[in-house]
Amino acid sequence: MTKPLDITPGPTQPAPAPLIAVDRAVAELRRGAVVALRGPAGRVAYALAAEAATPDSLANLTTLAGSKPFLVLTGRRVGVLELAPPQPGTLRLDMDGGLSAEACAWLADPVVRDVPRPDLNALTLSPLDPESAAAASVNLAKLARLLPATVVAVPPAGALLLQGVLVVDAADIAAYPVNAARSLRLISQAKVPLEGAENARIASFRPADGGIEHLAIIIGEPDGDQPVLTRLHSECFTGDLLGSLRCDCGDQLRGAIAEIGQAGSGILLYLSQEGRGIGLVNKLRAYELQDGGFDTLDANLQLGFDDDERIYHPAARMLALLGVTSVRLLTNNPLKVQALAAHGVTVAERVPHVFPSNGHNRNYLATKANRSGHMF
Repeated sequence: MTKPLDITPGPTQPAPAPLIAVDRAVAELRRGAVVALRGPAGRVAYALAAEAATPDSLANLTTLAGSKPFLVLTGRRVGVLELAPPQPGTLRLDMDGGLSAEACAWLADPVVRDVPRPDLNALTLSPLDPESAAAASVNLAKLARLLPATVVAVPPAGALLLQGVLVVDAADIAAYPVNAARSLRLISQAKVPLEGAENARIASFRPADGGIEHLAIIIGEPDGDQPVLTRLHSECFTGDLLGSLRCDCGDQLRGAIAEIGQAGSGILLYLSQEGRGIGLVNKLRAYELQDGGFDTLDANLQLGFDDDERIYHPAARMLALLGVTSVRLLTNNPLKVQALAAHGVTVAERVPHVFPSNGHNRNYLATKANRSGHMF
């Protein structure tokens, strides 16, 4: 007797206000607008994506807040700039005479060109409270898949919050990844015969705020009473769709489908976490840095990200909605095993998932093995 997976679409639920607020703030930041972030004790800071810093936008931010803006960078980015030792969290950078758009670009973006180096001796650095509104602005930039750098101005104490500026709570930004994952529901599913797995269905999952969907490729008829052969695959536009030779993602995707098809049943979760969670545009920036000599991990650090920004709450939630509690995990990454176990999914077995290297990805695979602990 087997236990079929549950592929019944979930009931529609209204999106909680905090999810909607963060989703709207992400959109505002991406279009270059100023967002108001509310920290502990209701203290507000106005923030602009560093990518959107221009003379006009900086002047507008100064007028809105009635104070001089400062730059917020991650401790990773500050470390590679050699302004301070690498450290967790975020730092505030004030510049004598005020920030210019050129200084913001040079400090925040390692691939920027034709921008003069600012006077680094004019910078003053100070760590930020991780729960502060200013620190939350960088988390918001990450959710927006922008560079993890913002320009922030804090109005004087007692200043009234300006109308027409979107307000979002710092605590809601911090909780967003988990809350969005918890709100995922199965939206639709359909048969999609695949090469190597003709008996396949694709199921879509969407968070309550209407954000980015994740997909599950369900092959055959997995038995929910047994450990299900499963692959967690982060989307890779260049590798999956274009067949890029810089990574092994396309091989892993098609190889997993073929292996699950040959086994008779299983699941591939296709997670919207491009570039280890930094987004496609930032991944292309990282590629440019790799062309300059950085390895795949150091390129992410140069941009100000951690070496891996992915989270696995969505994967655990999707498996739970499908009725899967135990998996045989197709992976070379022991961190995926640990992450699923931390979210209540039993990993009964790690199934190796190895493909030959080529002249373009040999160093990439060696870096994953030597620095990230991947098991080949």
